[in-house]
Amino acid sequence: MDNLAQVTTEHLPSHRPAAAPAAGRVPRLSLRENLAGVAAMRRDQLGFLIRTVRDKGDIFHMRLGGLPTVMVNHPDYLQHVLVDHHQNYNKDNFLYRATRTVLREGLVANKGGAEWRRHRRLMQPSFQHASVASFSANISDLTGEMLNRWETRFGDDTVVDVSTETADLALQIVLRSLFGIVSPDRGRRFAEDFVEVNSIAGDFFRFPFPPLSWYSPKRNRLRALIRSLDAFIADLIEARLNSETGQTDLFTLLLNAMDEETGTGLTHDQLASEILSMIIAGYETSSNSIAWIFYQLAAHQDVQRRVQEEVDGVLAGRVPAFEDLPKLAYTRMVIDETLRMFTPAWQTMRHAIDDDVIGGYHIPRGTDIYLNMFTFHRHPEFWPEPDRFDPERFTPEEVAKRPRNVYQPFGSGPRHCLGKHFALTELHIITVMLAQRLHATRPAGQPPAGFAPLITLHPKGGIHLRFKRR
Repeated sequence: MDNLAQVTTEHLPSHRPAAAPAAGRVPRLSLRENLAGVAAMRRDQLGFLIRTVRDKGDIFHMRLGGLPTVMVNHPDYLQHVLVDHHQNYNKDNFLYRATRTVLREGLVANKGGAEWRRHRRLMQPSFQHASVASFSANISDLTGEMLNRWETRFGDDTVVDVSTETADLALQIVLRSLFGIVSPDRGRRFAEDFVEVNSIAGDFFRFPFPPLSWYSPKRNRLRALIRSLDAFIADLIEARLNSETGQTDLFTLLLNAMDEETGTGLTHDQLASEILSMIIAGYETSSNSIAWIFYQLAAHQDVQRRVQEEVDGVLAGRVPAFEDLPKLAYTRMVIDETLRMFTPAWQTMRHAIDDDVIGGYHIPRGTDIYLNMFTFHRHPEFWPEPDRFDPERFTPEEVAKRPRNVYQPFGSGPRHCLGKHFALTELHIITVMLAQRLHATRPAGQPPAGFAPLITLHPKGGIHLRFKRR
């Protein structure tokens, strides 16, 4: 993996789903392997998963966090679980039970069923093409303001904490798009609280004991953090309800949304849960992605120059508009390749409601299914030299050669990420505007970036780069 620390998948063998008799037994890790795996998950989750996929193949039964789980790592299997037989798989598992502690029954963590479908119908129109286009000016305006601040704060020799800066930017973008406001100080506290929540939840996923309902210093700290997140959301909603701006933002769209089938909207508590979910999903994953994009551009100067040439040729120095983005195709390829290698929502789980068969293997009712996008997006059968950063993988010709469901940074099926188009628009505009004005390099002697595998995938210690004005 291009100078990245800690993990490599370069020696994974290329293997197709193993042939199996109808309703055969899923291959299992031995007792010794499982016991070693519980300790390895706590110490090095990524390393353990990479080794186990290499040794066991694309489907196997293991103890994940000490609990029985089947991991699947082939596009046919993901297609089965997330799309073709999605009705048989909900989110009633320990990963999302932990997530619901924070996000309640918002779309991200909701286990599924009729209530989830109603919420999805209510919220879908707010994220359609026209809505995303109308919010693109928020992205470019706030990115421009950040770049102007950088010009006064940072010289060409200054090392910039890209992760922190882009986290602030992404949070302000989602707050302005949701509520029409910018709240730097309170927003920064919200972001810091969530990073700590994410760390506690990530630790729990790797070893889910003691239960989150127990009382201990760490569990008590989690409750305090959740109260702080909730108070931030409550204050935002109250302030917005008491304002008379007359503006159209996502909050207005959600507040007035009505389900055509039932004629009902979201209750106050439901609205608060969805807003918390959107703020967290809208800023946290995007900020990590921007940091990784420029980490890779700094490492691949030829790619960075090609992005700059495309941006200069299409825009000639002007601020990008939503309509410009399709013309900036190579920049989008860079984004897609970064999302392949560093998918922020890097793991998910499902729960089998009834018995099923995946790839000829029997899946008993009640089985938890684990899907990891870090290993999935490095499957050597579909991604030659998977640890090599190569935007050319996403030319139309190369995309057409691969199965449709082999690339899933936003998931697939009915539960794919509702904010996909907003996120891609945000990443595209920010990348373009930074490339217009700055050239990124890595500081000499800086060790390769590692990974902090929380509930989402973070760069360990953040991304720190030098930017020179172009």
